[in-house]
Amino acid sequence: MLIEDTNKESKDGQNTGWFNRFLATVEWLGNLLPHPITLFAGLAAFIVLLSGILGYFDIAVADPRPLDAKGRDPDGMIEVISLLNAEGLQRIVTGLVTNFTGFAPLGTVLVALLGVAVAEHSGLLATAMRAMVLNASKRMVTVTIVFAGIVSNTAAELGYVVLIPLAAMIFHSLGRHPLAGLAAAFAGVSGGYSANLLLGTVDPLLAGITEPAAHMIDPDYVVGPEVNWYFMVVSTFVVAAMGAFVTEKIVEPRLGTYDPSEASVELDTREMVPPSAREIKALKIAGIAFATVCLLLAATVVPENGILRHPETGAVAGSPFLKGIVAFIFVTFGITGFVYGRAAGTMRNDRDVINAMSKSMGTMGLYITLVFFAAQFVAFFKWTNLGTVLAVKGASLLQTLGLDGPEVFVFFIIMCGVVNLSLGSASAQWAVTAPIFVPMLMLIGFAPEVIQAAYRIGDSVTNLITPMMSYFGLILAIASRYKKDLGIGTLIATMLPYSIVFLFGWTILFYVWVFLLGLPVGPGSATYYG
Repeated sequence: MLIEDTNKESKDGQNTGWFNRFLATVEWLGNLLPHPITLFAGLAAFIVLLSGILGYFDIAVADPRPLDAKGRDPDGMIEVISLLNAEGLQRIVTGLVTNFTGFAPLGTVLVALLGVAVAEHSGLLATAMRAMVLNASKRMVTVTIVFAGIVSNTAAELGYVVLIPLAAMIFHSLGRHPLAGLAAAFAGVSGGYSANLLLGTVDPLLAGITEPAAHMIDPDYVVGPEVNWYFMVVSTFVVAAMGAFVTEKIVEPRLGTYDPSEASVELDTREMVPPSAREIKALKIAGIAFATVCLLLAATVVPENGILRHPETGAVAGSPFLKGIVAFIFVTFGITGFVYGRAAGTMRNDRDVINAMSKSMGTMGLYITLVFFAAQFVAFFKWTNLGTVLAVKGASLLQTLGLDGPEVFVFFIIMCGVVNLSLGSASAQWAVTAPIFVPMLMLIGFAPEVIQAAYRIGDSVTNLITPMMSYFGLILAIASRYKKDLGIGTLIATMLPYSIVFLFGWTILFYVWVFLLGLPVGPGSATYYG
């Protein structure tokens, strides 16, 4: 009732009420932000200017690290280094290219994407999703759609472009409100963005930003793509259950019975084609190939003398296997995708594989441009010591306020969710916030792996309600097929219950998993630092 009351329409047809006024304000503020590329370029220039001002006044803080810590200055102080001088200009000019080429997320994301591209363009991922959703019983269809949305994050575009329209058609064909199906799929694809059963491109991307941020405190700290895997696997099932609950108990009852006359196009279900016999056979063959690759990889780490275990300790933690996990993502998806393509007739030879990889690389131009400017910002932030100084000051403030225990993550998760309303890109947001909050929370005793896991919750739960999310316009266009007068406020009001439930439920899961049960968020991941 609360949402209904706040979504009333005035006589001129415009949405009124405090909730829609709030949404309009958020959208207006978000629209004031420049393009993320312009934002990073501006931030990089601002860091240079700020370092010059603070360096002129000799701003410094006491280094909280042990006396023998690597990188600790002998005088025990951390000073702001100015880039607004001859030496700084020389460093900027000579480091411009290496900042870009050495930016960890760039290589890891592109390599992982090469393998995922083969699986996507061969049709493996699309067929697997159709088989999963269309073969589900009516009783399980809702949770299956949300679950499929979460799993589709391995190739995010596929979830938005294929699964969300498909879910709306499935609900319509079952006599249910199509917007409820769309909402369920959208909740899984976008609200459950960070959760998954398998490691995807987002894992190395975030780890590649977290590690340099951790180096501000500990230059030898290593953050691999797998560090949140345990928690994200568990999150997959919890988020799927929460998404199904919200769909059936809140969203669908609120939408009521669907009136086909509200549609803006002629509706039918003929597009909803189950996988053919050949596609099902190809899926089975691909499954055998996937299992074979997994067994071969297991043979390198499961035995005590496995060749990919740590050469000195014999452990899995810190082993070449975990350090090379991106290579295994590439190999696993590449082989499985090609095997499916051969069996399904969508790929015949190496040229088809190369074309698939090339097409995916061709879509990465905007990302690569963004990375260039993000890399400069991150490098400048590190060179000037501004991140470390802010971290020390922030950690001192948290300790003064008594927020140096697990409760600090409630505020951190909420803060990440709020920032995400205006800066929808996970990598762009983390590139800005990680250099500040990773060192800050490390200084009060928490490990980067746990900090990153908490960030992923905040970053995911508000994806559903921000027009700044890159696919929001696409979702709005799909939804308008079923309700011709649907506006942004209506879509956001429909998705808001998911954001609220995900925020509370996922945060509780985080606290239970990490602090109550004391379980690691990933293989070899620490909870506390120092």
